[in-house]
Amino acid sequence: MQQTTIKLNAATKAELDKFKQYENESYDELVRKLMRIVWMCKKQPSLSQKTVKEIEEAREQIRKGEFYTEGEAKKILGINK
Repeated sequence: MQQTTIKLNAATKAELDKFKQYENESYDELVRKLMRIVWMCKKQPSLSQKTVKEIEEAREQIRKGEFYTEGEAKKILGINK
């Protein structure tokens, strides 16, 4: 994978960091996620508003620790590794 470096204002980086869903999420993953959201908003604005709200609610649940780990979910669903 070819990589490049971009310059960001420190305030921009700090704002971008707020969108991370987990500590080790790369900036590439984060930017791609944000680009998908933008494209979705352009293609289906009414659906996009609902989706963005749901994403915000899910991110808040993650921040509060209100989620299941993969292992917990597999156990609940009875899925063996």
